[in-house]
Formats: sequence, structure tokens, C-alpha cells
Amino acid sequence: MTTHEQGGSATRTVSGRRLAALVRDRCADEQLAHDVEVVRQVLPFKVSRHVIDQLVDWKSAPDDPLYRLLFPHRDMLDPKHFRAIERALGDPVALRSAVASVRGTLNPHPGEQLTRNIPHEDGDEVSGVQHKYAQTALVFPRHGQTCHAYCAYCFRWAQFVGHPELRIADEGPRQVIAYLRRHPEVSDVLLTGGDPLVMRSELLEPYIDALLGPGLEHISTLRIGTKALSFHPARLVNDPDAARLLRLLESVTAAGRQLAVMLHVSHPRELEPAVTRQAVAALRAVGAQLWAQAPVVRHVNDDPTVWADAWHAQLMLGIHPYYLFVERDTGAQRYFGLPLQRAYEIYRDAVVRMSGLGRTARGPVMSTTEGKVTVDGVAELPGGRAFALRYLQARVPDVVGRPFYAVWDPAAQWWSELVPFSRHDRGFFPPGARGAGGADRAAAR
Repeated sequence: MTTHEQGGSATRTVSGRRLAALVRDRCADEQLAHDVEVVRQVLPFKVSRHVIDQLVDWKSAPDDPLYRLLFPHRDMLDPKHFRAIERALGDPVALRSAVASVRGTLNPHPGEQLTRNIPHEDGDEVSGVQHKYAQTALVFPRHGQTCHAYCAYCFRWAQFVGHPELRIADEGPRQVIAYLRRHPEVSDVLLTGGDPLVMRSELLEPYIDALLGPGLEHISTLRIGTKALSFHPARLVNDPDAARLLRLLESVTAAGRQLAVMLHVSHPRELEPAVTRQAVAALRAVGAQLWAQAPVVRHVNDDPTVWADAWHAQLMLGIHPYYLFVERDTGAQRYFGLPLQRAYEIYRDAVVRMSGLGRTARGPVMSTTEGKVTVDGVAELPGGRAFALRYLQARVPDVVGRPFYAVWDPAAQWWSELVPFSRHDRGFFPPGARGAGGADRAAAR
């Protein structure tokens, strides 16, 4: 058992070799515990006491969806990678080498986050900031670059493996605030990580106070990305620091700004505990707008009924369904990824079960290097079947909202696997995607 102290009080968590011991104790399965020990060498895993006691159905493990979300499974690694790590156990030098080799194949920072999203001014990198879209800047507080528990599909897994060169974090609010003052086009600031709500209020306060200060009147919305309501809801209820945190959050709405708390809800069971519902009520009481998003992934929520149930539960609690994402091309995608066709079917079959108020969720959405691309459906065009696509947000604003097409591929799981349908559609793809589409091939015949 480890103790996490970034938040207002010590939060007991289980990670490292204790994770295998926990699985051995709860599941009485030595092979499953061994697999945990192998896979956790490569990808980061940590679970909170709330996860252990309130979320995982241990009688159904390892097939329980919350277990699948949070615990290592051998299929997360390619079989040859699994064997390489397994052979290296007990040899620290060989293990470090094998782990580094495997991690290098897992696309640690998808979407060119380190090369294209981090701004530079006067030749220097603005550390701890990503500014991909004109109106929205992401800020990575250095004390918030961990979580109460780790989702096994997290696209920011490289933040948590202990390699500084893979970690995005600021050096304190001063440089961030100076950057934002020079960029009046920014209306929304997202505090992200990791999870900013692992931070004690005294560490979070300088960021919020500065964002509400002079020279930043152009920032109308402060967003906070968190999974605390799922993994440590006591942070907002009976944690010794909870009252101070809520007062701090209320200062945002009291200053006339919008406070948007971006929740990550992978499965409706996360919203069932009474303490979670109390945490939701506490956020609403300070004037926060609540939005929920998550990727659709195998083993956890690849069922339209699960999504419809989750959205309904969110609506009843005053949470707005926001995005149904596609699992990104990183980490354990081989384990969690779904074909785009299947992701679209799940979204469509879930959304038709909702009333109009429940249809605020957009999806399936790929958060790509160039922007957020949604799959609107499958179209039958003169040149053949095609995915109908649209940018919801983009580096180049001119492409937002304009329909375009890709050749239909029932096996494709990610943007990089798609081919422009026609010459016209090529302009919506990055320069490397210049293959001839279906209509071009038809014309060539």
C-alpha cells in the first residue's frame, strides 16, 4: 500500500508489486497475478482504495469491466513483448532494456504533442502548456501530473512512467500566466494532467487566483479535467481539504467566469456510489458546469446499452454528455481499440435511445494531430462506400464543420489508416495521406 499526498489528505493507493499481491489475494489466481507483474513493468497502473472497495466487482474479475479498465492484462502487450519482459524479470539491467524497447513501440506521445502542441516564444519552449487550438490552452501543473488511479487505456500514460523527457509539466504559474497574457485569443484554459484535483488546494490556488487576475479578462472559462469523482470522490466531500477546495472553485464563478469540470466517466457504475453523487452535488452547488467524456473501448464499454445507461445517469445528476472518443493510437490500443465502424454503430445505437437532452454527446471522435474528427456515418457514393467525416475542432479553423470522406474500411481503427476518398478530400488529411481514393480509382478505370 502506498500513500498519495498531493491531494488534501493522504489517499491510500496500490501500485507496483503490491498490485500483483492484491490480485492474488482477491482473485486467488496465481497466473493472473503473474501477468499483472509482467505488464505493469511497461505501462503504469495504480488503484485507489475507492476503486478497490467500491467499483471493482471482484466476484466477476478479471472479466468485470472496471477490473479491465484498471488492472494489467497480458493481452495489453504483443505476445513477443510479453515474453521478452517475462524473461527479463529478476535481471534489473535486462529488464530496463526490455521495458525501454517495448515502450518505444507504443507511441508514447500520440498526435505530435511534444513537437507541435507545445508553443515556443523567442526560441524557448513554454513548458507545461499545449496550445493546439486558438481558443483553448492546456496547462499541466507540475504537482498534478499523477492521478488517484490510472485508466489502462490512458493516452497520457507516458506522463506516469518516470521518464522526464516524456513528461509535460510546467515550472509554476508565472510563465504560464505570462504566455496567456500575450495571447488574447485564448478564451478557455484547461487545467489537465494527470489530474489537477490530486493537488492540495494550497498548490492549486496560485493557478486559479492568477487566472482570475488582471490582464486575463479574455479568459471566460476555466476547465478542470478530472477523474476524482470516479476514483476518489471524497476529495470533494469529506476530505479534510474538501471545503477549502470547494471555496476555491466557487471563487471562479463568483468572479463571473464559467467553471467547467470535465469528468471522465468510462462506465455507469462509476456514478453509483453515494459519495460520488455527493461530490457531483457539491460541484453543482458552487456553480460548476459538469461535462462527461470517455473513449469507447473493448472489454469496458463496447456496448450501446452501457453508453445509454451512462448518459442517462449523467443527465439525472446534472452532467452533460460531451464526447464519445475513439481509443488513440498509443499504449494498449491493441487491447482496447475498436474498428471505427463498430465505434460508430455503438454511438448510433446508444444515442437513439436518448431524448433530445441526452444527445449532446458527440462521437465517435478521433483526437488526431490535425484536430478532432468525428465519424458521422457511412455513405454510399458513386465511387463506393465511404466514411463521412467532419472536423469539430482543428489547427486550421477553415476546415471545421465541412464534410469530407474517406474510403470505407471495416478494419480501420484510427485516422492514420484512412485513405482520402477523392482528390477533393485530400486537403482535409495531413500531407502524408495522399493515396488515391475510391472515386479516383473508379475514374481511372
